[in-house]
Order: sequence, then C-alpha cells, then structure tokens
Amino acid sequence: MSGQVIKLSDTAAERIKYIMSQAESTAIGVRVGVKSGGCAGMSYIMEYAKEVRPNEEVIEEKGVKVFVDPNAIMYLLGTEMDYKQEKFSSQFVFKNPNETERCGCGESFKV
Repeated sequence: MSGQVIKLSDTAAERIKYIMSQAESTAIGVRVGVKSGGCAGMSYIMEYAKEVRPNEEVIEEKGVKVFVDPNAIMYLLGTEMDYKQEKFSSQFVFKNPNETERCGCGESFKV
C-alpha cells in the first residue's frame, strides 16, 4: 500500500460510489489532477474519467477507481482524499503531506 499515490478515506470512497451511480454510463471512475491557479499557486481538480490515459496511475480501493493525472503524481504522493460534509457545504478534501502553504479559503496550495 505504501506505493499508492492517493489513499481514500471511507467517506471519500462512499461519496465517489454515489457520484458514479449518478454519472453517465461512459464514466469508469474519477480523475484527480492539479492545475496552476488559485491564490497559493496550485489547485486540485476532479472530473469523470471516461478512459484510462497513458501513464496514468490507477487506484482501485474500497470499490472505486481513481485515476491520477501523470502530471499530478509528484504533487499528490502520500495524499489522503477525504470527503467532508458540513452544514452549508460539502467537498472533497485533500490531506497532502507535500503542501508547504495553503490559501485561507482552502482552494489552492503550494508544494
């Protein structure tokens, strides 16, 4: 397990299962990546994965498939993906040991 890029919490896996149950049938999992932007420099992105892309890391855990964009692997190593539901918002949360800085709104980070 130590070689796995991302680990999923039980709540994240349950949420992904729910999202996949609502998705169009062409989706095979969710893709996680990072993009430049946000006040701290990088932000996480998630989308439906419809195919496996070259050099992508495929994580099958707790009954779900997560595809990690090859350009994001070095930023996401050792990250735990969680899902938090609060009174007014719910979102996926990334607990990333590589972060050196995170903006106040929690939307972006630096490594």
